[in-house]
Amino acid sequence: MEQLTKNQTSQELLDFINKSPCCFYAIQNVCKKLKGAGFVEITEKELWHLERGKSYFVCRNSSSIVAFTIPENAKCEQFKICASHSDSPSFKIKGEGELKEEKIYTKLNVEKYGGMLCAPWFDRPLSVAGRIICKADSSDFSKVHFVEKLVNVDRDLLLIPNLAIHLNHDANKTPNYNVQNNMLPIFSCGQSGAGFWKTIASCAEVPLESIVGSDLFLYNRDRGTFWGEQNEFIASPRLDDLECVFTTLKGFLDSEKNAISVFCVFDNEEVGSETRQGAASTFLRDCLFRINFSLGGNDETYCTALANSFFVSADNAHAFHPNYASSSDPQNRPKINAGPVIKFNGAQKYTSDSYSSAVFREACSVAKVPFQIYTNRSDIAGGSTLGNISNTQVSIPAVDVGIAQWAMHSPLESAGSLDPEMMVKAIKAFYELQWDFKETNFSHSAKDL
Repeated sequence: MEQLTKNQTSQELLDFINKSPCCFYAIQNVCKKLKGAGFVEITEKELWHLERGKSYFVCRNSSSIVAFTIPENAKCEQFKICASHSDSPSFKIKGEGELKEEKIYTKLNVEKYGGMLCAPWFDRPLSVAGRIICKADSSDFSKVHFVEKLVNVDRDLLLIPNLAIHLNHDANKTPNYNVQNNMLPIFSCGQSGAGFWKTIASCAEVPLESIVGSDLFLYNRDRGTFWGEQNEFIASPRLDDLECVFTTLKGFLDSEKNAISVFCVFDNEEVGSETRQGAASTFLRDCLFRINFSLGGNDETYCTALANSFFVSADNAHAFHPNYASSSDPQNRPKINAGPVIKFNGAQKYTSDSYSSAVFREACSVAKVPFQIYTNRSDIAGGSTLGNISNTQVSIPAVDVGIAQWAMHSPLESAGSLDPEMMVKAIKAFYELQWDFKETNFSHSAKDL
């Protein structure tokens, strides 16, 4: 019984997340998997000379990626696209970083990144990961050379202690957390330590004085694990949205390509996507246009290819919570371990409609996996995700899907151990699926008008 649902796909997922403490490491690990599958890395700064029968990937900001495969006989007639996001709610280290309290304690000055559940961040070991920018020595004195380096302090480094209930008798009634006052992580005590930035420099193995910039985030040190009577659940940091990053990547790599197949991961979804590496940027549009151009296409063939294309936006969905049943819609209540979720919203926060959902339902049918439907309660506003944001740049039919989970935006989230494998199969089937769609041709004679 103990090993019943400890399946390989979920274990690989947890291993991937454990190695991806922030968006930069997530993209680095995606790149490793793509290179292992024979993909060739290209950059936006060079001319693209793409060849049929080959696969490529390109990164932007080291936190977003677009990968694609061009079949041997492919013309630029259709793009099959699947997208997810690399970032998760966390705390970002501000400016100089260090703050002294009572000349004894050193705290880190942080700000919220995304809309997180604050309470679970207290009283658990934390650390720091991200990137630093270093000014490199060079024999070429005519220009300044900057080098990016990823850094992960792979030990229990920080903690945000709670205030004892004896000093706050209302702690369990109306929590009201002020990040600047109550949630700054404690780094050290006393005067003998080397200091935060020396710790970062030592971890990155660079001189302290060479560091000229940073994007550093706190992360929960808990490792992903199986739990439940039969290991039917998983718990891990950053399930939203690294669970979809991993499963869509695996489905993409496992599939037999019959069109130009595209896999993308965007950054900054949790803060609105309006960055040069976000879903609202030109990154995907630029890549699709350059693929079309490199294969001998023009503006006209690009437009016709988009009209024939399809976009799957993969971002996790809210599961029905047995302790908060009234928070879910009366009918559309996705369950853990019951298959991929198709998300709908009347205000068009999700892109799913009758046509796009039909395509994904068919992919699930071909893959022999069940699917579920998610809608918010009619009196609760929903958030938006990648689909409708990406559509502002690349306007094609799209469906919003995800994997059901609990405690979204907590530093430790929960989901089902069977769902990742079902999502992989559904995404694989999507890339392999071929379909035709005939829109209504409205024609009127004079007497009909």
